[in-house]
Amino acid sequence: MAHRKTKAPRRGSLGVRPRKRASEFIPHIRSWPSPSIEEPRLLAFLGYKVGMTHVILIDDRPGSPTYGKEIFVPVTIIETPPAIPIALRVYGVNEFGGYSVLKDVWIDAPKELEIWRRIPTYRPSTNINERIEWIKSHVNDIKRVSLILAYDVKAVGGLSKKTPDILEVVIGGGSIEQRIKYALDVLGKPIYVDQVFSPGQLVDIIGVTKGKGFQGVIKRFGVKELPRWHKHRKGSRRVGSRSPTIGAMSEVPQPGQMGFHRRTEYNKRIIAIGDNGYEITPSGGWPHYGIIRSKWVMIWGSCIGTHKRPIILRWPIRPQKWQPTTSPKIVYVSLTSKIAG
Repeated sequence: MAHRKTKAPRRGSLGVRPRKRASEFIPHIRSWPSPSIEEPRLLAFLGYKVGMTHVILIDDRPGSPTYGKEIFVPVTIIETPPAIPIALRVYGVNEFGGYSVLKDVWIDAPKELEIWRRIPTYRPSTNINERIEWIKSHVNDIKRVSLILAYDVKAVGGLSKKTPDILEVVIGGGSIEQRIKYALDVLGKPIYVDQVFSPGQLVDIIGVTKGKGFQGVIKRFGVKELPRWHKHRKGSRRVGSRSPTIGAMSEVPQPGQMGFHRRTEYNKRIIAIGDNGYEITPSGGWPHYGIIRSKWVMIWGSCIGTHKRPIILRWPIRPQKWQPTTSPKIVYVSLTSKIAG
């Protein structure tokens, strides 16, 4: 009697379940790091994916077989428009050990932002001075300070929309008093990406992956297709058996949504930050994007999402032992046309 296979390796990670569509393009940041930095600064910034190219740089990673040599590196370009803080928000600890809002201060947003497109009922806070004095007098009760940023998307070269994107970002570094002072100083003033990150450092990338729609088990989980030369009563592009454990937590591969998931990529390195888009724009412009008109960030390797997809850069929450302090020397940047044909 032939041996019958009774076990098979599980396909797909249970850590990313449920594999459903993301609820929004700009995801809510669930966890924030606590970096040991002296001066207060924002811990995240929003950008828009432009495309990919390649560079040749001097490898500065200690212990690498190619240390000190020129290497070929694929890179991703992210355009980052200026962010305007329109609100200050402070948090305290509630009875369950979590954070709860104590007080917030909304200012009159600049008219060029057209904030009413995103928040139709937007109004600045009444008695702003009294709210600020309350915050300063309750420093001991405040455990977290954050800013609500509105991004000037009209300054982005590849986007045609006018509705600003809103993102709440926690302030890290320094003491609570220093964070509050920093937040009050920058309210209503533009903040740029080079004030948040420095070239060479590692960041986390949070965003939504490219959507692929409803797919079967062959493409979604890599299930082996049954042999086509045999007559299958119910088809060959399916699993052999769904087993008795049919349900939401079943580990058996099943068809469903593939792509357009909220995902986080850890410890991606910033190679360079610049403000002249023509330095890295290939001949003919970026496919499906155009010309870069704001500051840009060059990331080592690929990033999630498709063209024009919002990408959140965050300080690393799982920092590696080696933390680079300087950026590698770039020898060559490819400016050849990226348009196929």
